[in-house]
Amino acid sequence: MTVTMNEEPANGQQWGLTFEGVKTVRVRQVPIPTIQEPTDCIVRTSLVGVCGSDLHAYHGREAGCDHGTVMGHELVGIVDAVGASVTSLKVGDRVMCPFTTNCGSCFYCKRGLTARCTTGQLFGWKSGGKGLDGGQAQYVRVPLADGTLSRIPEGVTDEEALLLGDIFSTGFFCADNGGIEADQDQVVAVIGCGPVGLMAILGARELGAKRVIAIDMVTDRLDLAKEYGAEPVHLKEQDPLAAVHAATEGRGADVVLEVVGSESAMELAYKLLRPGGTLSCVGVHNEDKLAFSPNDAYDKNITFRIGRCPARHFMEKLVPVVVSKKYDLTRIITHRMDLKEAVEAYDMFDRKLDGCIKIVLRT
Repeated sequence: MTVTMNEEPANGQQWGLTFEGVKTVRVRQVPIPTIQEPTDCIVRTSLVGVCGSDLHAYHGREAGCDHGTVMGHELVGIVDAVGASVTSLKVGDRVMCPFTTNCGSCFYCKRGLTARCTTGQLFGWKSGGKGLDGGQAQYVRVPLADGTLSRIPEGVTDEEALLLGDIFSTGFFCADNGGIEADQDQVVAVIGCGPVGLMAILGARELGAKRVIAIDMVTDRLDLAKEYGAEPVHLKEQDPLAAVHAATEGRGADVVLEVVGSESAMELAYKLLRPGGTLSCVGVHNEDKLAFSPNDAYDKNITFRIGRCPARHFMEKLVPVVVSKKYDLTRIITHRMDLKEAVEAYDMFDRKLDGCIKIVLRT
């Protein structure tokens, strides 16, 4: 239910959205975070996002999240305090943030695989008292601030910066992992037209895909996919395999981008892929088996790439694309709500009510 946030919270407290059990979240007063390490920053959030990954804890598909954990990993805001060792940021800086913290100096960070930073943490996940509160609150503590936060450049809005921190970076990463090249006349199939899938469509276009076929069963999302330059295929009305074969002389897609995170989506991805094609997956999978066997992959000579997006690596790389205004990324934002409405926002996003694609919360 909506809470009353007109009054100021108690001294040292803030409003935050906390996990309280399966399909139970609550907006309540929680402590304002403080500097714990000299490499920390405290950020006063401006906008926070509700992400499909948040629903994994919400539904209990990822078990173990402590009750009372502040949710969320998509945020932008203003630096409110800096630790003594922070050198690249100052109070008042407008900043964007990836969904994981990153040291910037370990083996993986130096190679652009920031999602596998040896000391990194995921925002919005605490288990057994260990972990990191998330960004769906008025303030958030950001460890390893120099390697994690990035100042928002001129020409980038808060909403665009929010998408750079996760959704656009993840969608582009999925397309990039597909090996899409402008001179290869590739046909790309995208399974799932939620926020990340829609950004994957833009990523495929930016990289030079000849045709992009978008597959989903939600009409509003397919309509936006069409606006973004894809050819929509409605799962309940059309045969996706027939559509892909018609576009490829029966071969199958050169590249399949799977962003749903379900066994059925992975099974479809394998079926749509041509021999020698590339399957790129960023959907978060909680099942304990793969939809196709090693022998299946062998017999089709596929390239299979899967994993968490190194968002910090892609954030700044994609700034020129955002500044160019070549694509209207924020078209995916269908609902702009206040933090006090976060419980309703989760329910709306979960059930895809009112044409919901992406929700951002003002804090």
